[in-house]
Amino acid sequence: MRIIFAGTPEFAVPGLTALIGAGHDLAAVYTQPDRPAGRGRLLQASPVKQLAMAHGIAVRQPESLKRDRAAVAALRDLGADLMVVIAYGLLLPAAVLSAPRLGCLNVHASLLPRWRGAAPIQRALLAGDTHSGVCIMGMEAGLDTGPVYHRISIPLDPRETGGGLHDKLAALGARALLEALPGIGDGALAAAPQDPALATYAHKLSKEESTIDWTQAAAAIERQVRAFDPWPVAQTRLHDQTLRIWSAQVAAAPTAGAAPGTVVGADRAGIRVATGAGLLAITRLQLPGKRPLDAADFLNAHALQGVRLG
Repeated sequence: MRIIFAGTPEFAVPGLTALIGAGHDLAAVYTQPDRPAGRGRLLQASPVKQLAMAHGIAVRQPESLKRDRAAVAALRDLGADLMVVIAYGLLLPAAVLSAPRLGCLNVHASLLPRWRGAAPIQRALLAGDTHSGVCIMGMEAGLDTGPVYHRISIPLDPRETGGGLHDKLAALGARALLEALPGIGDGALAAAPQDPALATYAHKLSKEESTIDWTQAAAAIERQVRAFDPWPVAQTRLHDQTLRIWSAQVAAAPTAGAAPGTVVGADRAGIRVATGAGLLAITRLQLPGKRPLDAADFLNAHALQGVRLG
């Protein structure tokens, strides 16, 4: 098929790679404009743009498709059969959704209608979901409300991180896309409507959410640590410094009545902190300007027994 691809971050790269490898005619790749990045704040092309340019595919980077009529007209003139959207980051107006002959498809990183919205990967981990997956969805005006052509579900490892699940679902989304395209192209694959009564919303992540509330249960904090790896990273305060928590696990020992946030034990097995329910053993952590350290190495330079975090 003649396909327009729209995507921006690393999550979208496997999908574009799969379309290129399958021999589809890529009419153009749409991606967000280059943004300042790094210490020098130099303009940097998105991962999707870098891949498209490496394969000689035309790249278009409108600031908006809602307000730029010329950009919408140019997209329509491409005469595409289909537009595939993976984490593009720009809203598509009705004129774009209806421009390709078969409309627009989205590769979404959740088992819709659960976790519609911007951060389905992290929200699934925060909620303690036992399964996640990807959906190939027909796009419509509502936020992730369109009918689902194809889905693949996977069980979640109890130690899964946001970064690890991101990579798994990016690859899974590419596989699901290639599986669905033939049936969508010839009309053999029907789309099932979502049940709005089962919908949940995956709000965009914010740095403010990274601060640990030690009155929460240890299990909830452990999920926060995993979900926010590699961004925004769960954090607390150690005296006057920010302490980033990269890895932790629920400890079996009781809290012995200590106030939430109090370090009740610190040895090579971890830094055990009292919470609202149970103990959390921190196993990898980081101070500003330093590299992440295992608990045993951190304790060589810091005495934490009895210290209250937060």
